[in-house]
Amino acid sequence: MSFDGEYLMTIDGRAVAGEASMAVINPANEAVIAQVPDASRAQLDAAVTAASRAFPIWSARPLAERQKLVAAIGACLDQHKDMLSRIITLEQGKSRAGSDWEVATSADWCRAVSTFSLPVEVIQDTDERRVEIRHTPIGVVGAITPWNAPILMAIWKLAPALLAGNTVVLKPSPYTPLATLELGRLLQDVLPPGVVNVVSGGNDLGQWMTDHPAIGKVSFTGSTATGRRVMESAAKTLKRITLELGGNDAAIVLPDVDPKAVAPQLFWGAFFNSAQVCVAIKRLYVHSDIYDAVAHELVEYAKTVTVGDGALQGVDLGPVQNKAQFEKVKGLLDDARAKGQRFLLGGEASKGPGYFIPISIVDNPPEDSRVVVEEAFGPVLPLLKFDDINDVIRRANDTDTGLGGSVWSGDVDKAREIAGMLQTGTVWINEMFAFSPEAPFSGHKQSGVGVEHGMQGLLEFTNTQTITSRKLATA
Repeated sequence: MSFDGEYLMTIDGRAVAGEASMAVINPANEAVIAQVPDASRAQLDAAVTAASRAFPIWSARPLAERQKLVAAIGACLDQHKDMLSRIITLEQGKSRAGSDWEVATSADWCRAVSTFSLPVEVIQDTDERRVEIRHTPIGVVGAITPWNAPILMAIWKLAPALLAGNTVVLKPSPYTPLATLELGRLLQDVLPPGVVNVVSGGNDLGQWMTDHPAIGKVSFTGSTATGRRVMESAAKTLKRITLELGGNDAAIVLPDVDPKAVAPQLFWGAFFNSAQVCVAIKRLYVHSDIYDAVAHELVEYAKTVTVGDGALQGVDLGPVQNKAQFEKVKGLLDDARAKGQRFLLGGEASKGPGYFIPISIVDNPPEDSRVVVEEAFGPVLPLLKFDDINDVIRRANDTDTGLGGSVWSGDVDKAREIAGMLQTGTVWINEMFAFSPEAPFSGHKQSGVGVEHGMQGLLEFTNTQTITSRKLATA
């Protein structure tokens, strides 16, 4: 309920305790910081029932009213920014600056989405017939969010789902449920009962949601492996799904850039939020003419960045969020060392307490090494040489995923040409993380199904309805 108090679920506009509980751990020191509800199947049923009951009234509200209430969510986030930011840092580990950015961006996102409207397209209007295409809400949306940006990922689902006229059952990651549960409590004073329900729990709860016959759509952000299971489960009732999954994103740096000028942008493109970003640079391909210079500038810049407890002043990057991910990233470091690969920086995980991985840059490892092939989702970056542009495009595309990528060059036309050959849903040129509520975001290959953001993302929360009217002759 309060920052230092009890955290409860929100079901039908009321605070609800769990029949069981689970611990939440601060990744900076491995201390248990809270116990949160571990929802039972019956409690999930109650949340879905509340959402189902609220749906007819909510979807019948004029669009202008729903727009106003989505904007009010943004105002609520602004009002409680400091508290939510402190909670995010405590449970997720990121710096206070990173948490402040997350809450502020979430508020801005609500305001932007609140200006969207559902289109009505007239494709035929003759003396005999009128044909128009409308978009109607699906019903109850099950939203399942990850641990790397708990509030932002929730808002990315909540805002368009609500604007389209759906009601929502929201499940945060069991690693980072606190800020989302608190958001649910705050929204009790913003939205009608049942419109947004927030339930917490582990993997069983996620499975129950994807199986639930009264949930009409699942919007999931997480790993590709889990996304496959969500898709399989949702298929039983032919649920609509949006899956935003993993990626092993490549950046290509051409020889006409200034290494010193570009190094900070490349660094933060790779290591922002301790590299726990789905579209962060995971493989950095640098032309051999400037490879050594870029490597030097990256290392020198990295030395100015402080890694530590995100709650402490002056800390830039926090820990890896959870023990399982820490062990995975540590395994990649161990494998690289065992195979004799050279680290330009870092290379050995902390012995604790806390899930700390130092900024680690690997010097031109083989293309088939684990540190290149596997998505680290932690602060480990392979730096790779290339000479031929066609070869590096092939290497960048040689992966089962295709979420994001970037090209860095003084020749923007050349960069656009290369961008068009990358098999990814998003390509940035000379920048990173330029997300916009208006710009569609999607994954190619095994990086996802469906679209988030923009008009295409909004329509993912709707069914298409064609209305054909034959005009009767009048006397």
